[in-house]
Amino acid sequence: MDLNGVGIWSSPLRYGDPAEATEAATELDELGFTALWVPDVGGPLMDSVENLLGATSKAVIATGILNMWMHEPADVAAAHARLTAEHGPRFLLGLGISHAPLIDAQEAGRYRKPLATTKAFLDGLDAADDPVPVDSRVLAALGPKMLALSSERSRGAHPYLVTPEHTATARAAVGAGPLVAPEQTAILASDRDEARAIGTKWLRGYLAMPNYANNLRRLGFTEDDLQTVSDRLFDALIAWGDESAVLARIEEHRAAGADHVCVQILQSDHRAMPREQWRRLAAALR
Repeated sequence: MDLNGVGIWSSPLRYGDPAEATEAATELDELGFTALWVPDVGGPLMDSVENLLGATSKAVIATGILNMWMHEPADVAAAHARLTAEHGPRFLLGLGISHAPLIDAQEAGRYRKPLATTKAFLDGLDAADDPVPVDSRVLAALGPKMLALSSERSRGAHPYLVTPEHTATARAAVGAGPLVAPEQTAILASDRDEARAIGTKWLRGYLAMPNYANNLRRLGFTEDDLQTVSDRLFDALIAWGDESAVLARIEEHRAAGADHVCVQILQSDHRAMPREQWRRLAAALR
């Protein structure tokens, strides 16, 4: 399972038109992206993973992340074993505990003890008839306890909405061996106004989630940064400009200890697949 290089993180690959997702995944594989990451906020996740595995021959297909509140470990392990048998060792199971506002909106008080719940889910994967190998799974990890667990019970960490400074923190926390695979959001835009028009509202949605807000506070951002989505915060979280700006941010993550960086390209229509921007990024990487 090659997890070097640069991957693509994409919600439209998961929730967009399946036929276009198949076509786009085939192209992304041919363009040389080493992994395709998809989120999980409900719906048949394994159908999407299977579609992307079938559309590719080299790229790792990764969940970024499988929401542990929405699945049973035994079912996940069985699906992982089946898809690995059919497509080879290219399915990386990214697992995450999600966010209290999302989970409690469906059932008040359900979200509790995130670390214990994560450990219990991992126990279930280990106890399944076809256990998910430790080196075929990663954890969404931001804080020190989850980062430590990612190095103990999985291949490593997949931090989302982070800076290169956090990547350095993650590398120090997990040590030299485990995988560190941060997500990096990017906007190919000609100026700040264009980037802000695309990214500010999107970013506010994530800043309302306590896990992300607390992580940014640990990194030194202030309440004013979070409330106003300051330029300082926006620039730290989103690489915007031309292709060279995105490549420079990727290199910052690598210098900080990342093994793999998955880039999420935003455009004005967040639901559409940014296929032209993916092509531009691939050309720049070459």
